[in-house]
Amino acid sequence: MHDIQKAFDLSGRAAVVTGGASGIGQAIAEVLASAGARVVVGDLNEEGAETVAAGIRDSGGEAVAQSVDIADPDQVEALIQRATVDFGGLHVMCNVAGIPSDGPIAEISESEFDRVTGVNIKGTLFGCQSAMAAMEASGQGGSIINVASGAIDAAVAGYGLYALTKAAVTQLSQTLAVEAGPLGIRVNVIAPGATLTQFTERHLQNPDGTVNEERYDTFVSAMKDMSPIGEVGEALDQAWLVLYLASDASRFCTGQIWRANGGSTIPR
Repeated sequence: MHDIQKAFDLSGRAAVVTGGASGIGQAIAEVLASAGARVVVGDLNEEGAETVAAGIRDSGGEAVAQSVDIADPDQVEALIQRATVDFGGLHVMCNVAGIPSDGPIAEISESEFDRVTGVNIKGTLFGCQSAMAAMEASGQGGSIINVASGAIDAAVAGYGLYALTKAAVTQLSQTLAVEAGPLGIRVNVIAPGATLTQFTERHLQNPDGTVNEERYDTFVSAMKDMSPIGEVGEALDQAWLVLYLASDASRFCTGQIWRANGGSTIPR
């Protein structure tokens, strides 16, 4: 019989999760910690990151929080160093943090382009570079998981700049998988489908910030209609996929785009 628990066990390993204060990043941090990983929860929202880390500790796991602006390479390097200093190394890097951009391509300003690419592309690049250096120094290899989006699979008006940055993340990930493979470092990318988080709920809010229940229900119904199984995703659905990619269960998997999206992008 195969030892399923051992295949997914992350005990003794250190993981860094950017964007860990909420949404998909929070779910990933909590799931990896539940699998035994010692987690550094990174986020621009330091208070939120500490709340997540404290929740992990209260549940018996190990976690610390650190503020990070992923568009700043020095802050990203400091985040990685936090893992190596506090937990003795780095085995899993999850580049989750990202920002949205809404509007037609014809109206994208240079400042908006720089703002979004600075976080979504450069921030992911900096995370990969720092993580790869730490993993190479340890000689133990590791797993890097980057987050793209279902926007790479279907052109939608008003999401062009965001989709562009996430397409860049996929190519970055696949190229790095080739370059880092000889070092025992696997690199994969997930492309989440519609997932109910604060990130998606920005479209469903009233002017006062409360959720417009009618718009919310319409959105959920529309997303379910796009899925052959009639479901809309939760952050935990993405976290389970990341656990697989972080663990030895996926030891033969690298350079791939993984889609937990309810089948919404199947051509039909």
